Amino acid sequence: MITEQNCTMLCDFYQLTMGNGYFRTKHADRIAYFDVFFRRVPDGGGYAICAGLEQVINYIQGLRFTEEDIQYLSGKGIFGEDFLEYLRNFRFTGDIWAVPEGTPVFPSEPLLTVKAPAIQAQLIETMLLLLINHQSLIATKASRIVRAAQGRAISEFGSRRAQGASGAVLGARAAYIGGCAGTACVLADELYGVPATGTMAHSWVQMFDTELEAFESYCRTYPDSTTLLVDTYNVLKSGVPNAIKAFDNVLKPLGKRPKGIRLDSGDIAYLSRESRRMLDEAGYPDCKIVASNSLDERIISDLISQGAAIDLFGVGERLITASSEPVFGGVYKLAAVEENGVITPKIKISENVAKITNPHYKKLYRLYSNKTGKAIADQLCVYDETIDSSKPLTIFDPDFTWKKKTITDFTAKELQVPVFKDGELVYNSPKLEDIRSYCAQQLDTLWEEILRFENPHNYYVDLSQKLWNVKHQLLDDEGRGENS
Repeated sequence: MITEQNCTMLCDFYQLTMGNGYFRTKHADRIAYFDVFFRRVPDGGGYAICAGLEQVINYIQGLRFTEEDIQYLSGKGIFGEDFLEYLRNFRFTGDIWAVPEGTPVFPSEPLLTVKAPAIQAQLIETMLLLLINHQSLIATKASRIVRAAQGRAISEFGSRRAQGASGAVLGARAAYIGGCAGTACVLADELYGVPATGTMAHSWVQMFDTELEAFESYCRTYPDSTTLLVDTYNVLKSGVPNAIKAFDNVLKPLGKRPKGIRLDSGDIAYLSRESRRMLDEAGYPDCKIVASNSLDERIISDLISQGAAIDLFGVGERLITASSEPVFGGVYKLAAVEENGVITPKIKISENVAKITNPHYKKLYRLYSNKTGKAIADQLCVYDETIDSSKPLTIFDPDFTWKKKTITDFTAKELQVPVFKDGELVYNSPKLEDIRSYCAQQLDTLWEEILRFENPHNYYVDLSQKLWNVKHQLLDDEGRGENS
């Protein structure tokens, strides 16, 4: 399953039992507002990258219960024929707003907001979380790895270690949004235009009687794009010397230059430095050195700090699975209900204060300094509020309210954009290359203190005074037992 054209039945069973319950109560057509948000950035980072919206759009447009689905549900013996008939004619008729893909985002912010009849809004929960959580996780991990490489290209090499076909293909898509230069996954290129690259495996070298014969054959086959894997036997004693001989014997007479060599094992920092010296002495200073082998952002940072002579990194399993923290943790929570045009905020309360939600149908603004172009903070507001950037604005920490700051000379940008209106698509999905460029541009609006790996600065997501008042009124009412 790659394209998500019809994954209607990819839901949790409780979404159907609740839908059936709503169908039999006054809640069937009650309008509900749900937010998709996350509580913590993976790997202790300072930011995340939102991704997966294009697949959400495909999913919503493909929502249909087939006759086979209806028969399956009928066989469960708990759904009435009237509800099954409702599902037979099911269509999404609600509204969706979302933060565009590639946007840096922070905990507690609604990445996506759904306004729809309760049955519809509840049914789509699992798939929305699956799509947003997975691609946001991989895009965030890719962004960290790309930043660690300090301008050296990163290629995603992880398909064979991914969790399934979708994990490989959509993971490659997300990694490209996060800044990777390409992928080894051919299907990701065919479907999404993520540039597919690759050369040879160790088996190519082993297939020939000698390493030199293997290298010369490859040079003759791909004289314009020769990159040789030099660690099948011994990097410095045979691999690099034989690569140089192949370049001299095959490419040089053709007037061609090699593209690179690849190191996939051993002490890569040392081997890369020695390989660089040998290539330079042989007259190939333009031959790039590619490194792979279980890399991640911390190993890459260490290699660079050790003076490794590496021009490009191939990163596999630790990127495509985000192995250091493989769960993004996005959740889908009810924020408000609407009846007869009246919106009533809803809040989830927990003994764990981090799980207390921000209620109401909301807007999300990002505040940029006009002087520096950098993001100052984000602010969550009630849906009917607007921020007037021509006037000073006082923002405050929602937990430690005495921490206040008055800002002037700023621009307020609403981050969510309309995607569906009354079930109809109203959003033009950008090209993947444009999403990738947008992501890089938006990262440039964040201060280095937020982007660093160790102890990043906490980026503030504040509440407007009106929203803060609504939230704490609901908390006070609950404390007095008025909602019990």
